[in-house]
Amino acid sequence: MALSALMSATVMAVPFKIQVVDEQTGRGVPLVELKTTDATTYYTDSNGIVAFEEPGLMNQDIFFSLKSHGYEFPQDGFGSRGKALKTVPGGSAQLSIKRLNIAERLYRITGPGIYRDTVLVGEKAPLKAPLLNGKVMGQDTVMSTVYKNKIYWFWGDTSRPAYPLGNFHTSGATSLLPNQGGLNPSVGIDYDYWVNQDGFCRAMVELPPTAGATLIWIDGLITLPDEKGNERLVGHYDNLKSMSEPLAQGLIVFNDQKQTFELLKPFDLKNPLHPRNYPFRVKVKDADYFYFASPLPNVRVKANWNDIQNQALYESYTPLRPGTRFQKEQTELERDAAGQLVWTWKQNTAPLNGSQQNQLIKAGKMKADESPFRLTDKDSAQPIEAHNGSVFWNDYLKKYVMIFVQAGGSSSYLGEIWYAESTTLEGPWQNAKKILTHEKYTFYNPVQHPFFDDGRFVYFEGTYCNTFSGNDNQTPRYDYNQMMYRLDLSDARLR
Repeated sequence: MALSALMSATVMAVPFKIQVVDEQTGRGVPLVELKTTDATTYYTDSNGIVAFEEPGLMNQDIFFSLKSHGYEFPQDGFGSRGKALKTVPGGSAQLSIKRLNIAERLYRITGPGIYRDTVLVGEKAPLKAPLLNGKVMGQDTVMSTVYKNKIYWFWGDTSRPAYPLGNFHTSGATSLLPNQGGLNPSVGIDYDYWVNQDGFCRAMVELPPTAGATLIWIDGLITLPDEKGNERLVGHYDNLKSMSEPLAQGLIVFNDQKQTFELLKPFDLKNPLHPRNYPFRVKVKDADYFYFASPLPNVRVKANWNDIQNQALYESYTPLRPGTRFQKEQTELERDAAGQLVWTWKQNTAPLNGSQQNQLIKAGKMKADESPFRLTDKDSAQPIEAHNGSVFWNDYLKKYVMIFVQAGGSSSYLGEIWYAESTTLEGPWQNAKKILTHEKYTFYNPVQHPFFDDGRFVYFEGTYCNTFSGNDNQTPRYDYNQMMYRLDLSDARLR
C-alpha cells in the first residue's frame, strides 16, 4: 500500500518550468547550467527548459546560479550571477541571458534527452524522437552530403546505453531536405538511423579484414556519376588500430541495395593526397574539381569517376618542391629566380597544414607573410593555428567562408571557433574573427551545412566533449554529442 502511494505520488509530480532565452533572439538557449546553493546542477534542454521537481524544494524561493559557454547572466551586488525563483508545481519562469558569442547556439543534434525537459513539462517537442533515437548516447564527428534528394549523415564512434563499447565502424542516417518535408534547420533534424535488430546504430562500412584494425572512420564524401552515368556516393576511409595508428586507407562506394559502403579502391597509406574532411565542387576554367579543406582548401582532384581513383592525379596547393612528401627533416621549398616562394597546384606533392607551416617559419625556411594561408586575429593581429574546419561558397557574401577551430585557444585547447572569408580559394586567408568559445571544453571538427544555408545565415555543427580539454567534469547528456549553431553573416562584428 505504501509502495503504491509512493508510485502514485511520483507519477503525479508536476515540475516547475524554467526557461532560459537568448536576450537577443528570444529563443530558448540549450546547455545553460543552473545550480542551486547546495550545488545540485541542471542543464537546459534544446528548448532552453529545465523541468525542476525536487522533493523538499518546492513552493519556496530557490536561488539558481546561471552560466553557459559564451553567454552571461547579470551579476548582483554580491557578485552572484543568478536569480531566486518561487518553485510552484505547474508554474513557470523565464530568464533572459546575454549572448557574448557572435554565433547562436540552437540545439543539440544527437544523444539522449534532446528535449527531455520539454517533454517533462508537458510541451510538444519538434522531433519525432525527442528522447532517444537509434539508441545513440554519444556520437563523434559528422560527415554529410546530399545524395539522391536526401541528406546522408555519417558519424565516427557511437556509444550506446547497454555497454560502454558501441559501434566503431561508422554509423549513419538520412533526413529529408527542408524544402522536401524535412524540418526547418533552425528547429532540428529528424534522423532515420540505420539500426540493428536491437535498434542500435549498425556498422555502415564493409571492408576486407585488416589485421589489428579496430576502427573505421570515413570522410571526404562526394557524389558523382560513375562510368555508366549513375549517381554514386563515394568516400574516403581510414582503417585504424587506434586513433593515431592508421593501417589502411582508400575509397569506398555506397551500395544502394545493401545500404552500406563497400571497398572501391585501396590507396597508398603514406600518400597524403586523397579525399578528406569536407569536400565542395568548383568549376575552374572548363573543368570541375572537388576541393578538400581541412580547413585550408589545399587539395583537389578533377570531378570525374576515373580521376578520383588515381592518387597520382590529386594536386596540392603548396610551396614544396614537386615530389616532396612533408617530413620534419625534408622540407625543400620551391623559389623562383627572384627568391619568391612558388605556390602552385602540384601533383605528387604534399600540402602544408598549419602546424607544418609553423615548423617551417620557426626553422627560418619561410616567412609568415609568404603564405596565402596566414590566419590572424583581426582584432589583435596575433597568428592563429587552425586545427580543422570547412570551407564553402556563400551566395549572400559572394565569397568563400571558412569556419574552423583553433589549436591552442586561450579558453580551451580545441574549443574556440573562428570565421574567415576570401574571394578566392587560394587566398589570402588572413583576417579571422572568433565567433564562439567553450570554457575549458572541447568543440572540434566544426562543419558548415550549405544545404541548410538561408540567405545570410550559415548553419554549422561540431562535437562537444571534454576530451583534450583538461576538464574532468562531463556535461550530462551533452558530452560527446553534436551541437548546432547559426551565424548571421550580417553581424557587423564580422566585418
